[in-house]
Amino acid sequence: MPENKEPHVAKFVYDFTEGNKDLKDLLGGKGANLAEMTNLGLPVPPGFTITTEACKVYLDSGEEPAALRDEVSAHLDALEQRMGKKLGQADDPLLVSVRSGAKFSMPGMMDTVLNIGLSDKSVKGLSKQAGDERFAWDSYRRLIQMFGKTVLGVDGDLFEEALEKAKEAKGVQVDTELDAADLKKLVTAFKKIVKAEAGRDFPQDPREQMDLAIKAVFESWNGDRAKLYRRQERIPGDLGTAVNVCSMVFGNLGPDSGTGVAFTRDPASGQQGVYGDYLQNAQGEDVVAGIRNTVSLAELENIDKASYDQLMQIMETLENHYLDLCDIEFTIERGKLWMLQTRVGKRTAGAAFRIATQLVDQGLIDETEALQRVNGAQLAQLMFPRFDEDAKAEQVGRGIAASPGAAVGKAVFDSYTAVKWSRSGEKVILVRRETNPDDLDGMIAAEGILTSRGGKTSHAAVVARGMGKTCVCGAEELEVDTKRRRMTVPGGHVVEEGDVISIDGSSGKVYLGEVPVVPSPVVEYFEGRMHPGADDADELVEAVHRMMAFADRKRRLRVRANADNAEDALRARRFGAQGIGLCRTEHMFLGDRRELVERLILADTEAEREESLKQLLPLQKQDFVELFEAMDGLPVTVRLLDPPLHEFLPDITELSVRVALAESRQEPHENELRLLQAVHRLHEQNPMLGLRGVRLGLVIPGLFTMQVRAIAEAAAERKTAKGDPRAEIMIPLVGTVQELEIVRDEADQVIAEVEAATGTRLKLAIGTMIELPRAALTAGQIAEAAEFFSFGTNDLTQTVWGFSRDDVEASFFTAYLEKGIFGVSPFETIDKDGVGSLVKSAATAGRATRPDLKLGVCGEHGGDPESVHFFHEVGLDYVSCSPFRIPVARLEAGRAATESRGSDHR
Repeated sequence: MPENKEPHVAKFVYDFTEGNKDLKDLLGGKGANLAEMTNLGLPVPPGFTITTEACKVYLDSGEEPAALRDEVSAHLDALEQRMGKKLGQADDPLLVSVRSGAKFSMPGMMDTVLNIGLSDKSVKGLSKQAGDERFAWDSYRRLIQMFGKTVLGVDGDLFEEALEKAKEAKGVQVDTELDAADLKKLVTAFKKIVKAEAGRDFPQDPREQMDLAIKAVFESWNGDRAKLYRRQERIPGDLGTAVNVCSMVFGNLGPDSGTGVAFTRDPASGQQGVYGDYLQNAQGEDVVAGIRNTVSLAELENIDKASYDQLMQIMETLENHYLDLCDIEFTIERGKLWMLQTRVGKRTAGAAFRIATQLVDQGLIDETEALQRVNGAQLAQLMFPRFDEDAKAEQVGRGIAASPGAAVGKAVFDSYTAVKWSRSGEKVILVRRETNPDDLDGMIAAEGILTSRGGKTSHAAVVARGMGKTCVCGAEELEVDTKRRRMTVPGGHVVEEGDVISIDGSSGKVYLGEVPVVPSPVVEYFEGRMHPGADDADELVEAVHRMMAFADRKRRLRVRANADNAEDALRARRFGAQGIGLCRTEHMFLGDRRELVERLILADTEAEREESLKQLLPLQKQDFVELFEAMDGLPVTVRLLDPPLHEFLPDITELSVRVALAESRQEPHENELRLLQAVHRLHEQNPMLGLRGVRLGLVIPGLFTMQVRAIAEAAAERKTAKGDPRAEIMIPLVGTVQELEIVRDEADQVIAEVEAATGTRLKLAIGTMIELPRAALTAGQIAEAAEFFSFGTNDLTQTVWGFSRDDVEASFFTAYLEKGIFGVSPFETIDKDGVGSLVKSAATAGRATRPDLKLGVCGEHGGDPESVHFFHEVGLDYVSCSPFRIPVARLEAGRAATESRGSDHR
């Protein structure tokens, strides 16, 4: 057994009266907010929280902290005195819930057990105390079911099957129609299941129940679904969970009782109003499980106006206190309202932008805080296409619009199939009656989720919104048969597994077949086709426009584009690019110029080579004229030829076949034979570490000087035409300053020749890509010959890790992500400890040599939200990314500049 190393903390248990909302690290989000509501004087059932530190000790050592049991006993004694009853006593039992509560919301991913303290003896006392025998036995069967599944590891389907049999025997559809006698029989059946599956009787000692439930919650932190959710949401795995022990209040005491979930604003749209779900005669898990369809929160006013009015006042209090959308769980026990949880609510991407601007307009937050309420991932979601409203589509159902988006895919009816088909390249829609936490991997794999039960607060809806997945819930007219893998729609049409369906998470509509999509209005805005403030302007576009304006005012990092032609450059400029950070000239050598490149490669004499370069020069020049015109007045960084030359030649297998066929037919094939010989000559075992980049410029005379001349002549032509070209020449794959010095000397000579010939003064900065570890480690020396660095983080990641991106992502990255070696692919988000460390040290060394050294990044990480924050922190001047990621980078650059003053709204 590992050594039990306990942290130096004052205590492991806090009463709800002792904490506050700022102690999320210690008390978890749920415990901290229960304490905050208690401090606000709201009706919270008494209880206490076991800290995340206790969980971490347990997970590290396999044992609870030595002091924990005594602390729990002391707090339980105090709770019993406050409530005037003891845990599980026979005549008038105190019952408690044991609930997880991590720092960040992980809906349904960890464990909860309600009604702790019930036993064969105390169920009778509860029945007498409540004056309701049915309620007592219903509560007892719920405890055995939850405890058996959560604590003892019994297959939950066994309990569900027994419940279904009980309803069938009674001839009823819902469990509320089972009477006390039915529930007594069900309790007996459930206890037999526990005995058979767990090898032990259901525990009758209430303290044993509580202690085992606490351990189960600790252990659920490392459950498969919790780990999968953390990877998906990038939540650190070392935080641990708190455990909340709360005195039970009961929503299943009859029609004057119930439970619900409320939002202070619509989490799907952001609109203010009365949003949520309520379920009479039910406990909390019934609502989020989606097993019984709820009524809208507004209906509560007709059911229990006093509780409704009180809830509205509390919702206003909480939103004004938290200054944000609040997600609230509540229970009404015989007309008495109790608050069981509040948190800053998960919301859709569109709602996030709308709510942020609403709160600014209401004077509740400022621009700086508003930027922390949205993020680049949400903005990217808003740029996805949506269904064409004018398209002919067969609508077969409509549910609750739980999480927006346009999702098309093949219907699948279980999580396993969703994952399997998705890995085979199929797009799928996961169709279920209702989802549960075990469906998480299928939900991640699917394009969207469709359920026939549940509402906006069901498990499917909450998790989908958190992940940005399209979701339609509660489509009651759809009959989902998961066993037969089919769905019957109104009119009798049957959707079999594999049939294509389309779901609209913004309207809740469900269609047969594939519905065409149209561009998002947010993209139309960035393209300049929709104007904020216009009569027909989209409300969401207005919110996005304002948040982008906030970000642009706040950010320090400039944002450029990776673009190789005038068309992409113009689009990037419309999207807000402040220049081009990477123009890949190799893309200009393809198409109808391939023959000229082949001649260059096949040249046997200097004269042949010079003739090929001479023919390429005017074509390259025209490329740059168009590019400089499109980006007039903004910097354009042109990377000289980078990839190995063999990439411009035909495939070796294809060419070999052509040569063999020509020989067999005795047809002329001299040119193909020369090409094949060249392919063999240029073949490398690892071409990405071979003859490419600056090495090409040094080995192929005239290649780089031709490109530099084309850049210089294009710049001179634009200046003559009264343009403002701001070209920068970037030398790729430099590993030592000597390489850069040689190429630079040649480039300076060519630029001088063009200046003399045109009578135009040119200011062409010359710099390099830092994409090799040696370049990063010798950045101080390289800066002596470079006016700027652009970090090529794609190649730098490959060479630092020893990964070939083209191979490893398909071969073993999935296993690495599943085993937790990576939280996220290092090609997606910068590896701060390794690659990031080199970027930081190279930036520091480069500027020590040349204080005015311009620093940027042009790898894929330039458009990744988390990476943008890192580049801001280490002091880079700009990031460069593909045109469609420019708005995301702009927004994140603004957030990075205000992050230290903002709050965490994961």
